[in-house]
Amino acid sequence: MNDPAPPATVRPMRQLPLPIHDEPVPTLDSYRPGANAAALALLMELLQQRADGAVPPPAYLWGPPGSGKSHLLQALAAAVREEGGGVLHVDAVGALPGGPEGTELLLLDDCEAYAAERQQAAFALFVDAVARGAWVVAAGRLPPVDLPLRDDLRTRLGWGHVIALQSVDEAAAGEVLAAEAARRGVRLPAELATYLMARFPRDLKTQSTLLQRLEAYALEHQRPLTLPTLRQMLQDDPLR
Repeated sequence: MNDPAPPATVRPMRQLPLPIHDEPVPTLDSYRPGANAAALALLMELLQQRADGAVPPPAYLWGPPGSGKSHLLQALAAAVREEGGGVLHVDAVGALPGGPEGTELLLLDDCEAYAAERQQAAFALFVDAVARGAWVVAAGRLPPVDLPLRDDLRTRLGWGHVIALQSVDEAAAGEVLAAEAARRGVRLPAELATYLMARFPRDLKTQSTLLQRLEAYALEHQRPLTLPTLRQMLQDDPLR
């Protein structure tokens, strides 16, 4: 009789040690404006109008990726929620939210990517929000006049303040990265910081995610937080 085969060796699943940090909540104070100082000042003025009991006119933010549109929308949402106000957020993907009852801030994000059904829903939400006295703030990569949307929605997105944002410059990006590194209690070599700013979007969310991944990778492989470690991480597990 043949001897029974030895039992297969079961390798334990590798667990990735993750540094424990709360994800940062974007605020207007944490936004590094660079060339967008006037835009930030206007948004703060509009937010103050709301705090004083007035309904600010609609606002539309447009600019390239990495200019801080999402940061500013999330910061406005956080400010309104902190005061107990309801926020309704519509982007280009996912299930459409319900009606705006109780909503004091309607956010329309990634407007240039809205499909036909979402355009119809966004138009209805916009009209209803304005009628109820809610503030509407929208964002996209293109100015309203160039958005590939139905005419009635495109027109309404250009009703109020149209705010152009510039890409975050290197100095402002460096401040964002330094602040996030300090919040996480890590020291970033200058060459690593320069590489991150030059090769990746400079917004807070992207930089925070990269730092979290790099911290976890360095901890797992017992390597220092350096540029060679980042390059090895990207080789082992490229960003998608």
